[in-house]
Amino acid sequence: MDGHDSDDPKQSTADMTVFVQNLLQQMQSRFQTMSESIISKIDEMGSRIDELEQSINELRAEMGQEGSPSTPNSALKAKDESQDS
Repeated sequence: MDGHDSDDPKQSTADMTVFVQNLLQQMQSRFQTMSESIISKIDEMGSRIDELEQSINELRAEMGQEGSPSTPNSALKAKDESQDS
């Protein structure tokens, strides 16, 4: 015999119930850990995106202060117009 056969089917059912409950509890714990990890990474990505936006806005402000207020499109039009003359 393999030790799993029991004369008492109620005891076998109870053992299986305990086993399944423990398994579900482990799965729930692992799922909770993964969920917390994913949420943490999403929060970190959000912070990094905010930092990137801030850096972009700072660069735009610097470029606006250093250069002329013309946009690249207006510079291209001026170049095209000078070539047409």
